[in-house]
Amino acid sequence: MFEENVICRMLNIKYPVFQGGMAWLGTAELAAAVSNAGGLGIIGAGHMPPDVLRAEIQKAKAGTDKPFGVNIMLMSPFVKEVMQVVVDERVAVVTTGAGNPGEYIPALKEIGTKVIPVVASVALAKRLVRTGVDAVIAEGMESGGHIGEITTMALVPQIIDAVDVPVIAAGGIGDSRGIAAAFAMGAKAVQMGSRFVLSKECIAHENYKNMVLKARDRSTVVTGMATGHPARVLQNKLSRIYLDRERNGAPVEELEKLGIGTLRLAAREGDVEMGSVMIGQISGLLKDIKSCDEIMQELVNGIQPAIEQAQSALK
Repeated sequence: MFEENVICRMLNIKYPVFQGGMAWLGTAELAAAVSNAGGLGIIGAGHMPPDVLRAEIQKAKAGTDKPFGVNIMLMSPFVKEVMQVVVDERVAVVTTGAGNPGEYIPALKEIGTKVIPVVASVALAKRLVRTGVDAVIAEGMESGGHIGEITTMALVPQIIDAVDVPVIAAGGIGDSRGIAAAFAMGAKAVQMGSRFVLSKECIAHENYKNMVLKARDRSTVVTGMATGHPARVLQNKLSRIYLDRERNGAPVEELEKLGIGTLRLAAREGDVEMGSVMIGQISGLLKDIKSCDEIMQELVNGIQPAIEQAQSALK
């Protein structure tokens, strides 16, 4: 299975499943575990200083001999330095968010790194394809963390029709049925963040994982619309305070200050009331914690039955 898949061949991976590059949660341990399971593990660089990222990359190299990636937020104050670290360490794949990676592509291409930006609109996808990226991740607003405005089912086929590079579907995909649906739309791979938060190898605090396990279909809310940087999180005390201030016209600076450091507070310290519990809408579907290898096998083994279920509707 997947021997001829364009993404698997491009990246030399067994299964066309990416782990989302989640800040504070996409660690070397998680990335290595996903890559060892046959997918593409991704270190979430977030706002890491370059020396911290280098240590994570080297730790991932020690944990796997398979390809893995680094997700770089182009709004990071350390973006130039971390890009140089990626070049120095010859990382196989770079995914990017919050900007245009164009100026960094020549150096990355020179060492054979594949560049795959996350996009939330057709216009952005077309613009970045012109810079020479190898594929794009079309991420719908169902995803956790920072989001766009278009749903996955609406976004993915429109981007597929608009660009001539492979498209990876992301946002609201948590099981084999979601993967089969993405393939039916024309995606060549999927990216999943929330499912891998509930893995044994993810270092998210126990409180964080337990809150995700208890989530239902309407447990997430979107904060930060007024700031231009909306984010999907689980409802808690912080989100209620934030949304109340947002509705009452609080200055952008006040809202941004309210959010500083809150993801780390929840993910690493376990404060799930005043921390930001970033997770996707699919969290209501997720009911167990398994190893990355168990998750991957469950996902892959369920794809054909999901396809057959769809075919049965045509009889």
